[in-house]
Amino acid sequence: MASDRSRRRALALAGVATFVVIVLYATGGVFSGLRTAANTVVEPFNWSVNEVARPIGHFFAGAVNYSDVVSQNQKLRYELGKAQQQSNQLWSYERQLEQISTELNVPFVGSLPTVAAQVTTLSPTNFAATIDINKGRDQGILTGMPVVANGGLVGSVLSTTPNGATVRLVSDTSSSIGVTFGSGAVDIVVSGRGVNNGLAATSVPLTTTLSPGTFLATDGLQGGLFPAGIPVAKVATITLTPGAATYNLTLRPTADLRHLSYVDVVLWEPSA
Repeated sequence: MASDRSRRRALALAGVATFVVIVLYATGGVFSGLRTAANTVVEPFNWSVNEVARPIGHFFAGAVNYSDVVSQNQKLRYELGKAQQQSNQLWSYERQLEQISTELNVPFVGSLPTVAAQVTTLSPTNFAATIDINKGRDQGILTGMPVVANGGLVGSVLSTTPNGATVRLVSDTSSSIGVTFGSGAVDIVVSGRGVNNGLAATSVPLTTTLSPGTFLATDGLQGGLFPAGIPVAKVATITLTPGAATYNLTLRPTADLRHLSYVDVVLWEPSA
């Protein structure tokens, strides 16, 4: 009897144990399934967040990098601009030095002292042709002194201030210059005809042998306005009037009066 009860108890315990095992197994499976289901549901959201966040991160990183690139480009442009400015300044200085050297190449003044001056104003008209320069009485410049540039005579000092002067050009209609050529045996008076009309000489004796291209220079006569030997003009044309005992000349100034930036004032006064 007792053994039957023991057997039934054992079978009951075994059944309970089996039930518990089955329940635990089922419960674990459900929880595992829930976790899997939860992961399955959440995973797309994780992917979406990652995929959305990744471009945003790239955007911010790109924005920072782009800002750096812009800043570097601006700095490079600034440095390039400075280098270009320095290059332009150097080129300007070189051109200015070349221009000064060219325009002040006046070996024809010999040992006479000169004062280099910059042209500050060009004021030519059809009749009055003058320029202003930035040197004057304080630099030893006086009225009547010759003014030269590369090529020859530019004119003479018309008036002065302490630090400036006005120069009458050889093309001015009131300008008259004594010139000669060749051996210097013949003297000719050259007159200005206005800015755009060059120079002229009239009443040249027929006995004077001249041809186009002949150079005329200051004669340096006693009491003359200019020292001898400064180039003034070159013969352009010769006009002979039938029956006349003289002929006329049209002349081109040897100095380039249209492009004057620097000149030399010759510190010379005519002797009495």
